[in-house]
Amino acid sequence: MSAINHRDKKFNEVEYIDWNNSLDLLKKAHDTKLFVLIIGPKGTGKTTLVRKFAEKTYQKLDSINFSLRTRESHLIGSKTLIDGTVSFIDGILIKSMKSGSMLYLDEVNSAEADVLLRLDEALDDRRQIILKESTGEIIKSREEWFVIATINPLNHIGTKELPPQLVSRFPIRIKLDYPPEDVELNIIQKHVVQNHDEDIKLGIKLANTLRQAASVEEVYYAPSLRETIAYGKMLDSGMNSKEAAQLVFGNVYLQWGNIEYQKVTDIINSVF
Repeated sequence: MSAINHRDKKFNEVEYIDWNNSLDLLKKAHDTKLFVLIIGPKGTGKTTLVRKFAEKTYQKLDSINFSLRTRESHLIGSKTLIDGTVSFIDGILIKSMKSGSMLYLDEVNSAEADVLLRLDEALDDRRQIILKESTGEIIKSREEWFVIATINPLNHIGTKELPPQLVSRFPIRIKLDYPPEDVELNIIQKHVVQNHDEDIKLGIKLANTLRQAASVEEVYYAPSLRETIAYGKMLDSGMNSKEAAQLVFGNVYLQWGNIEYQKVTDIINSVF
């Protein structure tokens, strides 16, 4: 088997590592019809976790990523002219309630207040919403409808504190942080072909140093799991560890200026 075929085969067989038992917690919440809030910084695998749960439970997954640009119409729908006829096209929230799919609300604490109000209406115990934008009918969700939301800590750009009444709609709260170093090593090993364990450990050490610095606002950015995996793949390409670290972890800090970049470069030099 060629190296390329071996690589493709390995990547297709990558197994999700549920290091903090989140899949079982999601299953218990789903079985008891309690909506879930997953809390943690960017790049800790929140979206991967939700997708894996949907896959394991054979459920259709609808999702929306919230930002300052998300409007009520994205959730509820809007009137559209089609072939000379004005029709109402359902938004993602209405579609999901009608079909009973699993709905993933990603980074919900980045949404504006008016969007959160309409969301809150649908998530209370009645699981229904009045379609005032169209006919005024009451849309009631199917019995199997299930909602998972994620939020980032408030020190992330664009995030804001969720209203208490909306938080109460998600009585199950799962904390998902960066995994322990041995688990992160195991995750990266599943994405690379060659053995780079010692160099990968250095990359994880660097990533955690930067994550800790970001948590106390000493640097602007915390590397994600995606980046430690990318670092491992660069080692696979033949790049040495220090060059790979600068490429993946260091250069991103240039956007905050030379002082920030040099600060991180000095950290890289101290690790390698």
